[in-house]
Amino acid sequence: MVAVRLFTIKLILARPINDSTIDLVADSAVSAAASAIDSSIETRSLESGTLYLVGTPIGNLEDITFRALRVLKQADLIAAEDTRHTGKLLHYFQVTTPQMSYHDHNTQQRIPQLVRKLQAGSAIALVTDAGMPGISDPGYELVCACVEADITVVPIPGPSAVVTAIAAAGLPCDRFVFEGFLPAKGKQRHARIDALKTEPRTSVFYESPHRLIKTLSDLAAVLGPEHRIVLARELTKRYEEFWRGTLQEAIDHYNAIAPKGEFTLLLAPATTTFLLSETEVTTELKNLLAQGQSRTEASRALAQISSLSRREIYQISLEIDIYSVLQDKSAIADLSPNDLPLD
Repeated sequence: MVAVRLFTIKLILARPINDSTIDLVADSAVSAAASAIDSSIETRSLESGTLYLVGTPIGNLEDITFRALRVLKQADLIAAEDTRHTGKLLHYFQVTTPQMSYHDHNTQQRIPQLVRKLQAGSAIALVTDAGMPGISDPGYELVCACVEADITVVPIPGPSAVVTAIAAAGLPCDRFVFEGFLPAKGKQRHARIDALKTEPRTSVFYESPHRLIKTLSDLAAVLGPEHRIVLARELTKRYEEFWRGTLQEAIDHYNAIAPKGEFTLLLAPATTTFLLSETEVTTELKNLLAQGQSRTEASRALAQISSLSRREIYQISLEIDIYSVLQDKSAIADLSPNDLPLD
């Protein structure tokens, strides 16, 4: 049966390529895959009492693997982040395995239930909405519970937006760090962004469209408007896009064109220009204050070229005597308190 399906695909491919041909190839490929999986199931079975982490497509259903389909078909249960979303995938590939929801809001309830099922001998497949379970989702919590309970965990490799994006970004990818989503606000957000000033690796983030401009602006305020960035969206889909440029260019671009869809942001590694020491920062602060800049202005400017945060630099500025650093001390008598750069 599989050989017949593959022969059918070859015949279809001999035709001129158009949308209908592509649809025929896709349908035949799905049928061939289903037949191949059915044949494999007859000779192979899953290990009982095992958790399988199954990678699923991040946009293009053709990226599913034969192994993933076999596991999904043979599993006793599929734990899914969104059963409605996963249901569409299962329906497309003719998988009838029952589902159970497993997401951020029910982990405390679900983890004990799933562990008990595994201990009773069930083979369970864990899937996320897209990509590998555990990457920016609560999958790792279930894995930790299984490891603690001495339950075997088997990864079934699949697509990942992180790896897909960095492979085509055109930035150094021999070393990179994945940061997930930045905190929405507060000290944690500031600390994470400030740390990028000395990050020697390419940094990868996820961001939603409604927070994109704010995140780009916050990054530009710390790293400088000329810092290189790549933005990827709709990965593996028909309208896949990679946008490359500087942070300021990205801000201008997405202010003009409303961002749509979830983004993968890839920041170029920090350069040595962000390595002013505290002593050097103090010296530069005195120079800027002497030129009439306010403490706030000077701190913001130096934060872009040092390893210190804007707040840390501002605290240093408070210890500097403004009167002692003014270049023309004779002009002090002519200045009112409002003229001095004390902000």
